[in-house]
Amino acid sequence: MRPIRPLFATRRRRSPRRRTSPVLAAVGLATALALTATACGSGEDTGAAGEASATAAGDGRIHIPDDIKDRLKEHGIDIDQWKGGAWKNWDRDDWLREAGDYINPVIKDLWDPDRMREAENPDQGKGVDENDLSGDQGVTDPEPAPVAAKAVPAGYHENVPEAGKVFFDSPEGTMVCSATVVEDPAHPGRSNLVWTAGHCVHAGKKGGWYRNIAFVPSYNDGAMSATEIQGATEEEVAPYGVWWGDWAQTSDQWIEQGGATGGEGASYDFAVIHVTPEKGGDGKSLEETVGSALPVNFDAPAVSQVGDVTATGYPAAKPFDGETMFQCADKPGRLSVAEAEPTMYRIGCTMTGGSSGGGWVATDSDGKPALVSNTSIGPVTAGWLAGPHLGADAKGIYDAVSKKYAARQ
Repeated sequence: MRPIRPLFATRRRRSPRRRTSPVLAAVGLATALALTATACGSGEDTGAAGEASATAAGDGRIHIPDDIKDRLKEHGIDIDQWKGGAWKNWDRDDWLREAGDYINPVIKDLWDPDRMREAENPDQGKGVDENDLSGDQGVTDPEPAPVAAKAVPAGYHENVPEAGKVFFDSPEGTMVCSATVVEDPAHPGRSNLVWTAGHCVHAGKKGGWYRNIAFVPSYNDGAMSATEIQGATEEEVAPYGVWWGDWAQTSDQWIEQGGATGGEGASYDFAVIHVTPEKGGDGKSLEETVGSALPVNFDAPAVSQVGDVTATGYPAAKPFDGETMFQCADKPGRLSVAEAEPTMYRIGCTMTGGSSGGGWVATDSDGKPALVSNTSIGPVTAGWLAGPHLGADAKGIYDAVSKKYAARQ
């Protein structure tokens, strides 16, 4: 087994005159594999901090209840100071990590075009060898042949309107993942839900929630190259706006077990983010804004019975640059990473770091496309990707986030 790594990409902010060097994206296999977290696999709401990050309609200000402010101050977080730049302080003793601790106040204009387009190719990071996957249940299929990723034609919104990029800050620097707009059962046709990988929102057992999490649908819709995008406007880079994650949930398995190496929790590497527009918008939901959202299939058949799936993402490690969208289509095989965890899907695909969290779409029983997984892990040398089979734990997260905002119009 070749080394395996996380598939988010690190990014560093540079000054207008000087470009910084690439930064390690390494958090190890478990951070790549095991980053999940129902934060409520039971489907129960585990905290109210997320409400604090919602912007008030129209004025763009953050209104946080006093009890939440007091709770945050216990962790050394003053929201006014946070918005003034204190979010850059990563004191691990105060790093919010529990399921109900999520807080992500909107910081207007933080994700400007310069900051979004400064994707650096991630270094190889820490990998794991076959000993880290010794829990194989004996059902792993032969490694698939690599499938060359194909560039999505310019006009991403016309081709894959649900796809986009997730940006966030971590102690290692500014990072990026891929993500998908999904339906909200509580608000048919008006969803504000985004599906991604768990390790794109939480660092695992030795860390906590990432900060400044935001989703940009159809990032770089015109498929500009890394050179061309240097002069791009905000409308070209983020044609449908920046949407901040006012709540996120991922799996207890990742929060409790995820580490620098090993395969623990990989089968639960999924997360749901509820988003709100940075600029208030015109009252339209994310789904109405982009014109589409995918259903999620939590009853997909066993791996061996699934037809071809299409994985979408913004790979950033060489030979890619993170600015343009790619896809791979392949029939999945099985990958077992731990005896006690569900078998994962695995497909041949040459996408690299940055594609993590991107949706895997297959034809549902009704003949329509549905999300069946998301990119989680892959080998350092590329060639294949693996993603979790979405079952009861994933549905628990999905239902909990939907329920949390069910009363909101």
